[in-house]
Amino acid sequence: MAMVAGEDTLVVIEDDHHISDLVAMYLRRDGFRVLQADDGEAGLALVEREHPKLVIVDVGLPGDLDGFDVCRRLRQAPPASLSGPSRPSGPSGPAGSAQPATTVPLMILSARDDEVDRVLGFELGADDYVTKPFSARELVARVHAILRRTGAPQTSERPPVVELGGITIDSGRREVRRNGDPVALATREFELLAYLVDNLGLALSRRQLLNGAWGDDWYGDERTVDVHVRQLRKKLGDDLPLATVWGVGYRLG
Repeated sequence: MAMVAGEDTLVVIEDDHHISDLVAMYLRRDGFRVLQADDGEAGLALVEREHPKLVIVDVGLPGDLDGFDVCRRLRQAPPASLSGPSRPSGPSGPAGSAQPATTVPLMILSARDDEVDRVLGFELGADDYVTKPFSARELVARVHAILRRTGAPQTSERPPVVELGGITIDSGRREVRRNGDPVALATREFELLAYLVDNLGLALSRRQLLNGAWGDDWYGDERTVDVHVRQLRKKLGDDLPLATVWGVGYRLG
């Protein structure tokens, strides 16, 4: 297979060197440039310096930052301030800051298969949650699926900017604002919102939303839609006209 462009860098944050090396080997076979870290602080430093296309992070990391903490840091901190002391939580960061958090796609690796842990991972902004043991080939397929979704050009049918009440959705900039203030959305949260915008006024089932926003090749439970809907409602509040259609799914507008 031909090598992809040099900017297709992935960061793997995993303290088990056997797993980290296995994942890196399979990803490099597909032409990716893979950088590895064995703890949260080193991983965040790599993300800050290299600006990767995707981050794969293990939940059970040693030291002060576990995998969930890394996800929180990535989703709460401006991209240029990932390493160092933790920033206050919330979409706007420190008082007076309008910088959105980094939206680099995240894949969580975990030996924990409880629903509570999976839901927490998605609520923290993960784009996928893979439990151990896993197939390395399947993991690579999931990576490709995430990158296809997040790297696909915007369709010509989607208006560049849509306003819904106090919510402004700028598809070209991949930016969402509430009453003029930027709101940090995870990659999948934005894709879900954008697909709902594309189908404004239509009642869509969870499977339609998964296929449209995540792609037909996405592996996972339809309930992940409910998790991301809750996150959109939490972040955008009553300004977002997103209704539950009982027995069907959800409708925007």
